Amino acid sequence: MVSYKDLGLVNTREMFKKAIEGGYAIPAFNFNNMEQMQAIISACVECSSPVILQVSSGARKYANQTLLRYMAQGAVEYAKELGKNIPIVLHLDHGNSFELCKNCIDMGFSSVMIDGSHLPYDENVALTKQVVDYAHQFDVTVEGELGVLAGVEDEVSSEVAHYTRPEEVVDFVTKTGVDSLAISIGTSHGANKFKPEQCTRNEDGILLPPPLRFDILEAIEEQLPGFPIVLHGSSSVPQEYVKIINTHGGALKDAVGIPEEQLRKAAKSAVCKINIDSDGRLAMTAMVRKVFVDNPAEFDPRKYLGPARDELKKLYMHKCENVLGSAGRVE
Repeated sequence: MVSYKDLGLVNTREMFKKAIEGGYAIPAFNFNNMEQMQAIISACVECSSPVILQVSSGARKYANQTLLRYMAQGAVEYAKELGKNIPIVLHLDHGNSFELCKNCIDMGFSSVMIDGSHLPYDENVALTKQVVDYAHQFDVTVEGELGVLAGVEDEVSSEVAHYTRPEEVVDFVTKTGVDSLAISIGTSHGANKFKPEQCTRNEDGILLPPPLRFDILEAIEEQLPGFPIVLHGSSSVPQEYVKIINTHGGALKDAVGIPEEQLRKAAKSAVCKINIDSDGRLAMTAMVRKVFVDNPAEFDPRKYLGPARDELKKLYMHKCENVLGSAGRVE
């Protein structure tokens, strides 16, 4: 058993409380490798933002759970080395079983998500409560989910979205004891979040997604005043990265994301955690492809992963400063 406190990590409880009171959202950035972690920490230190390092089940298999634990501990020390001891959470994204959540808690995670949203309601409640009962013994915070997001990302996929039902949230939170609740109001996983027929086109021919259901968010806030709400699938899919990818040998078609102004609006509400994964993948892929096309003789990984890391840092700083409002929140 490894305690996250011994690694220098924190859970989400105080972080979310401050975010709700301050009208901003904590960035939850997914990472799989060293360059992504370097970019996340250097960006958040530079703009004085708390951060949640997210690890999916797929990332855990890819990177190795032991290495990830030491990378998270290294992230804490790296932040200090850069000059600021920012609050850092290590969070399991979309845990799908009690066993996986338990193993992550035992390995030093400070927060876990148990995603039982695909199950019948009563089974979701029972599974979520089982995880909460175990996690809270070690002061680990738990995120549950009601409603289903469409799209594909890592090992999470659904063709059909189901909006969260506001009339269920109080019962779910009361019975499970979760610390935060992920909801479905129109966000979606992946870079291809919406089918073209779901979108409209502006005068420049750019696809615009259907707007988020803020009416559902407001109804949930009425039912759970001051309770931490989470948005998954909140990448904006910057079209400049899509263009770079496609003009340098890529084949991304109809990639469209959530407009940043809608995320800004959400961040000022009880939404205190916003998950961003695909945007980082796009930024990284765009830079790697550009190096390969512009310098086809290049074979030093540092020469293409370095620019990818630099672009990631720029993206993450933009998210903290201009979208989530988390910049400047660490003294």
